[in-house]
Amino acid sequence: MKGGFLFRGWKTLTSRGFCSLNDKSLRVCVIGSGPAGFYTAEKMLKAHERAEVDILDRLPTPFGLVRSGVAPDHPETKACLKTWLQIVVNQFSRAASNERCSFFGNVSLGSDVSLSELRDMYDVVVVAYGAESDRSLGVPGENLTGIYSAREFVWWYNGHPDCRYMAPDLKCTDTAVVLGQGNVALDVARILLRPTSELQTTDIAEHALISLQESTIRCTWLEDEAQHRQLAQQRNCVRFLEELKASRIQRRVYDLLCKSATSHQGHDFAGQQELHFIFFRKPDEFLPSEDQSRVEGVRLEKTCLKGVVPNLKGRVLSGDQPETVNIEQGLYVVGWLKRGPTGIVATNLYCAEETVTSILEDINEGLIALPSGSPKPGRQALLQVLEDKNIRFVPFRGWEKIDSKEKLEGQLRNKPREKLTTWDELLKVALGR
Repeated sequence: MKGGFLFRGWKTLTSRGFCSLNDKSLRVCVIGSGPAGFYTAEKMLKAHERAEVDILDRLPTPFGLVRSGVAPDHPETKACLKTWLQIVVNQFSRAASNERCSFFGNVSLGSDVSLSELRDMYDVVVVAYGAESDRSLGVPGENLTGIYSAREFVWWYNGHPDCRYMAPDLKCTDTAVVLGQGNVALDVARILLRPTSELQTTDIAEHALISLQESTIRCTWLEDEAQHRQLAQQRNCVRFLEELKASRIQRRVYDLLCKSATSHQGHDFAGQQELHFIFFRKPDEFLPSEDQSRVEGVRLEKTCLKGVVPNLKGRVLSGDQPETVNIEQGLYVVGWLKRGPTGIVATNLYCAEETVTSILEDINEGLIALPSGSPKPGRQALLQVLEDKNIRFVPFRGWEKIDSKEKLEGQLRNKPREKLTTWDELLKVALGR
């Protein structure tokens, strides 16, 4: 985004505003191009007129969960949410087109360039790559066939190249269990039960649509308290509730869902489906089938979830004991790595504001040294490393080629887009090979 706040020295703005030191160059690297990463980049560009921001992502496609995490059948997608997400994408695209900002897709942290290398190249490094791996639950039976993480399943139906060939077997049973406490759990349950005729005109991956068309799942057990109104509006689904009458708030949810269920009495829905709610549980053991080949059941107990990168308002902390905790100067975190897998896309806006404020405060207090004579090399050094390792990165114009190709293919199928779902397809279009 062109322009920004042009101030000399520091100046107090509104509670959400920023002030900047503009007499020295600032090299910033943001690892991860999801909402948290792009919001951070955008705000750094606005807050510091001499900031140069490079955004790295191991995928050739930007935007993170906006592309790979939002359910294609979301009840509001047809109107408000779809429009809002497009505004977000346009906003991020403007930031990426800023002459002081560059996108480096197809660059993996660790294998292509190390964190220590990036910290040597840049004045500030912000880690924003979210949750790209699954934590072991330590539950007996969790490696049985038929158990999938929500991340894998969501990536599968959204066409993420890492999960293109996951191929969950949806024909082996009539019952699915979804374990979760947030929006994603609702998305997964809805996708499993949504009539595929309603999914055909969304941007769901074609391989997932075919699998769902062949699915025999008719009953889903789910633990969650959010977005029940959206599920209540979904036709062709009878809901059975447990433990909803304990409090006034839960009683309201109970009444809402009961009203929705009874409103369809007398209707003869073919292939009627069921959704069961169980609250405040976690898996204690996954039970195998008789031949031990796949999962057949799950035993539950009460639960709570946690786990983030230790930080102080986005400043990364090191040290295992309170007396040894130190702030890693110049290293920051934002998004799910900072606060855990909570919130919606817009939550990352406020999360990014807090981290950028911390960065600017540290610059002002001299905790980040910005040499006036020979600034850190930043982008120039990164390009040299990638060239030395023969790594072909995808610039933002490469993503624009992917975007155009997907939209064109989607038009032929009456869909918003038909996503490219393999690494070979994505890189072939982006890099012209």
